[in-house]
Amino acid sequence: MCRWLAYSGTPIPLADLLYRPAHSLIDQSRHSRLGVETTNGDGCGVGWYPDLAPEHADGPPEPAVFRDIGPAWSDRNLRELSRCVRSPLFFAHIRASTGSPVQQSNCHPFRYGRWLWMHNGSIGGFAQLKRDLAVAVDPSLYPSIEGSTDSELMFYLALTFGLEQDPPTAVERMIGTVEAVGERHGVPNPVQMTVAASDGENMWAFRYSTEHASRSLFYSTAVRALRQMHPEMEVLQRVSDETRIVVSEPLGDLAGAWNEVPESTYGIVRQGHDEMQPLTPKRG
Repeated sequence: MCRWLAYSGTPIPLADLLYRPAHSLIDQSRHSRLGVETTNGDGCGVGWYPDLAPEHADGPPEPAVFRDIGPAWSDRNLRELSRCVRSPLFFAHIRASTGSPVQQSNCHPFRYGRWLWMHNGSIGGFAQLKRDLAVAVDPSLYPSIEGSTDSELMFYLALTFGLEQDPPTAVERMIGTVEAVGERHGVPNPVQMTVAASDGENMWAFRYSTEHASRSLFYSTAVRALRQMHPEMEVLQRVSDETRIVVSEPLGDLAGAWNEVPESTYGIVRQGHDEMQPLTPKRG
């Protein structure tokens, strides 16, 4: 499987989360504690929204993406980029392939317009289900698919079902479609996923599996509460109250910093507001 993190809040260098924490994403690429695999070395990627001054912004900007097929721990370009790029909203992903080739177009995050998407998990029996799922993608969207992963196909199914208008419902319909196709082909438990998606203003995180045993996913405690618990931590004074992080596994062992996302749940992070809701697949 894979490991990922999603950040929204005060603009920071990407390196602050990719490299500096005790159990940073780079450390997780070699020493994952909660993943199916200890090592995640089948590619890496980051996607970020530029930190533009309001007078230079005309709505949410399109994100930039860097992806490479090498392991994150030895990627010098990733290290340089993450040191220099500051962003108020970014995704980072380290890949452990579930069978798709190790190639740049299969590395996360995926981008469509101003949307970013990344995934940990798999579609069970993907080789059997792939054709039916691909046919369900809107013909106008299908030419934009670049790779061969189940993750990217899930993204384009969600776009087909209205991700740009109503992300939770679109993802619920995507899950329902995969499960229905899985049933037709006799594939048990076809969906295993944690997913992050963003339009540059809002950030969504989803945790779901057909067997109700999803891959790990955590969100950070509210900054205001962390300041009260750890007044000595200077970094907490530099970030806004609205800052949030969602991760496949905690970036360190700071007491009270991390909370597990419940099974079959999605969360949304907006400026000054976040909430969680149940995630229920929809068919038809």
